[in-house]
Amino acid sequence: MNRPFFLPLCFILAASVASAKLKVFVLAGQSNMQGAGQVEMKENSSNGGQGTLAYLVKNEKTAEKYAHLVNGKGEWITRRDVWIRYDDRKDGLRPGFGFRTSSIGPELGFGTVVGDALDEPVLLIKTCWGGKNVMVDFRSPSRGMPPDALMERMLAGRKKREAGATMKDVEAQVGFYYREMVRIVNETLKDLKKYYPAYDGQGYELAGVGWHQGWNDGGSMDFVQAYEENLSTIIKDLRKEWKVPDLPVVIGVSGFGGRNQSVDRRLGIIAAQHAVANRREFKGSVASVETRDFFRPAEQSPSRQGYHWNGNAETFYLIGEGMGQAMVRLLKK
Repeated sequence: MNRPFFLPLCFILAASVASAKLKVFVLAGQSNMQGAGQVEMKENSSNGGQGTLAYLVKNEKTAEKYAHLVNGKGEWITRRDVWIRYDDRKDGLRPGFGFRTSSIGPELGFGTVVGDALDEPVLLIKTCWGGKNVMVDFRSPSRGMPPDALMERMLAGRKKREAGATMKDVEAQVGFYYREMVRIVNETLKDLKKYYPAYDGQGYELAGVGWHQGWNDGGSMDFVQAYEENLSTIIKDLRKEWKVPDLPVVIGVSGFGGRNQSVDRRLGIIAAQHAVANRREFKGSVASVETRDFFRPAEQSPSRQGYHWNGNAETFYLIGEGMGQAMVRLLKK
């Protein structure tokens, strides 16, 4: 007598996830998308390790929220349904994909939320570089060249370093990191199995972009005033490049200093970032995430670099979590 054969439920679910279309998200920006959130507590820390990820999973006030990041032995968990590529690093999602392997950026919170919300497997591609602006570095093709006066200043500065520099050299700088972002994403999409080992040719969907940037543009009021148009054009050009007309985009605003921020240039960047999300042309496909409430003072953090969110891992996790939640809402529309 033949007995009915039943596959274990866990096998069925694993097979289902493996065969589902891969959801790919691009996480772009400058040093705060890279991430300075410290993972481990340093010995003899003056504040007892506050602001580190290790502190969050052990402190009684936060342990429950962050318990999913560690196993029963207190070891960091690596997710296998969410993978990440950042430069030459790749692995399942876990702490250690910040600027250094000892830090996190928004990717940990973002990947956790999106991975939990979606039935499909997820790949995150980080394309971010420190000290970059949208006025020049990330300037996209449709925006053309920056104002002549800025180009002349850039040429003069370059000639101080390279006497033979020409305006063509300066023009080559414009949009360099926009092009690098596109290149890295396209390179990854052509070799998905390398960056998501379980990929078996089931297809993929470029599902969204997360953007966290703004410090360098906030150094000049001219840059601030051009920011909304510059970032809006980046979004439109990426949609054309990748042939995804309504590609969802989430902007984690530049909330350094928290609610006490009073510098007009810094507030101007925040306003411009929210303004991009509120444009009628982007209704239902672009969202901004307020981050000022995630700022933590230096006394509760591993460092005093306010422009790097004081190296606070809670801040970086909450920024990513908020961006992930906003992305999930956009995907449901």
